This record gives sequence, structure tokens and C-alpha cells, in this order.
Amino acid sequence: MGDWIPREEWVQTQPQALVASCVMLLDDQDRMLLLRYGPGQGEASGKWWLPGGMVDDGENPWPAARREMSEETGIRLGAEPCLIGIDHRVDVLGTGPVVDYFFAVRHPAGPQIRLSAEHDRHAFHDPDDLPDRLAAHRRTLTVLHAAALTGRAVYLQEGMPV
Repeated sequence: MGDWIPREEWVQTQPQALVASCVMLLDDQDRMLLLRYGPGQGEASGKWWLPGGMVDDGENPWPAARREMSEETGIRLGAEPCLIGIDHRVDVLGTGPVVDYFFAVRHPAGPQIRLSAEHDRHAFHDPDDLPDRLAAHRRTLTVLHAAALTGRAVYLQEGMPV
């Protein structure tokens, strides 16, 4: 029989993962809001993606998504969340594993967007009309968009449906 160690010590031996949360904001034409990373954002500069970011210590994914949306666009979300996807990525830029939560929210009134310093442009896009430079897989956005329309969540690995 192996040596038993207390749970607190065992947990320290387990792999650690970062957690991120993103929002797919849909307008009244079912187009998704994308933000472009501005200059000074490293490899992400000039690439488009959904509003979102890392979940802070002690924070849950939905409140993190709401916070990131407010910080990055000035939009305060009050709607109930609709979980549309979870993505597990094994190693992101050498930092190790990341688990991404994706939520969909409808905001049909043409919201006024105030970008943070992190981004320099925003636009609403159909899945058929995505920008060339995306921060991740094009297929990820199309699958998540379909999930947002149906309300059925998808599980992704490395951004691709399983």
C-alpha cells in the first residue's frame, strides 16, 4: 500500500490550471461583438477576439465575464448567463493549462461601447464574415455562435469541438 499524505499536501502535487471567461454578446441580427487588441499587447496585437479575460482569485467564471465585459467595453451585463461552451487548452503560451468558460448574452439595443486601453477597435460580425486575424481558431467562434443560437453548450479541446 502506498504512503498516505494529507489532502492539503496532495493537492500541491496536482497540475494547476488558469481559468478564463469570455462573453459572446449578440446584437439583434445575431452578430457577435469582437474586439481588436491594440498596440503593445504582445502576440495578440492586431488580433480580434471576444471580450473576456482571466478569472481572479476567489472569483467565479460568470462574475469574471461580467467584470471583463465592463472593463473592456463599458457594458454592464445584467442578464442571466447562458453557458455556451467550455474549452480546455493544454498549454497556452508556455503558461500551462487554461480552462475557458464562454457565455452568451443578447444585447439588441446597439450598445454604446467604450473600449479599454487594451483594445483599439470593435465590430459586430457574422460567423461568415470574421476578420482574418483572430486570436484563436475561426472554428471556435463559429461553433460557439451556433451554441449561442441553440442554447446548447459545447465542449472544446484546444478550441475545437470534441
